[in-house]
Amino acid sequence: MIDNLGFALDGAWRVLVFGLLFGAGLPLVFALGIRSLAWGNSGDALAPDAGAADSHDSPHPLGRVVAGLCLLVVLAGVALGLTIITATGFGKTVSFEHVYPTIVAKEG
Repeated sequence: MIDNLGFALDGAWRVLVFGLLFGAGLPLVFALGIRSLAWGNSGDALAPDAGAADSHDSPHPLGRVVAGLCLLVVLAGVALGLTIITATGFGKTVSFEHVYPTIVAKEG
């Protein structure tokens, strides 16, 4: 009975972590990337009413870099998710043994 409870809590913990990471984490990173695109050279991205008259401010270069990195992280997460789903459909699994994900045959 204790072993079953341990297995259930271990599974629940993993589901919680992956749910937070992919369920809330990727949309949060996406939102930060989009928000950083609104960061102008005048620095008034946090006060949307401040520069309403001159809204043609050029984007801040650092904001573009942050947005690019955030969007790359989101695309990598989506690609990894699709890879895991596709590999499972072909009877394979994704291994992180070499740090980067590789598709390998299922053991057993």
